[in-house]
Amino acid sequence: MKIEILGSGTSMGVPMAGCDCRVCQSQNSKDKRLRTSCYIQTGDREILIDTSADYRQQMIRSGIKRLDAVLYTHHHVDHVLGMDDLRSFNLLNNMSIPLYGMNETIANLQRIFRYAFEVHEYVSSLPRLTVNIIDEQPFSIAGVPVIPVPLLHGRLPVLGFRFGDFAYCTDVS
Repeated sequence: MKIEILGSGTSMGVPMAGCDCRVCQSQNSKDKRLRTSCYIQTGDREILIDTSADYRQQMIRSGIKRLDAVLYTHHHVDHVLGMDDLRSFNLLNNMSIPLYGMNETIANLQRIFRYAFEVHEYVSSLPRLTVNIIDEQPFSIAGVPVIPVPLLHGRLPVLGFRFGDFAYCTDVS
């Protein structure tokens, strides 16, 4: 299994625009972090957790050419705003991308990106997505076992995900 943390920054990224603090002005590469996302490759399957606002930059920087599925931890914008850019993988791989998330997360994606979930005459420039509502029960993505880990982000229920011995948990109170 290959795991790549694509971003581990705050909801505004690091450095934060306009900030003069020591960390944001630092030249240390550890103080240059994109927003939260994780890429997992297991066998011939490629899975992304969250499409941050930095999603496009993360995909280009990491040389990722295909996605078999996207898992969402929760619906906060720093975890979902890159969803529209999934359409590049629709075009390149000529396939719909399965999305996995809790009911509230998917409902918020459908509200924020309403156009992407409606039927249109011209679909080539829109994301093609297949919605999968998940809860705390284990499931699999094309034979890859996934164990959701229920967590709290403040009072908001969110999910972490376990793949074998690796667990990805973000925004945990």
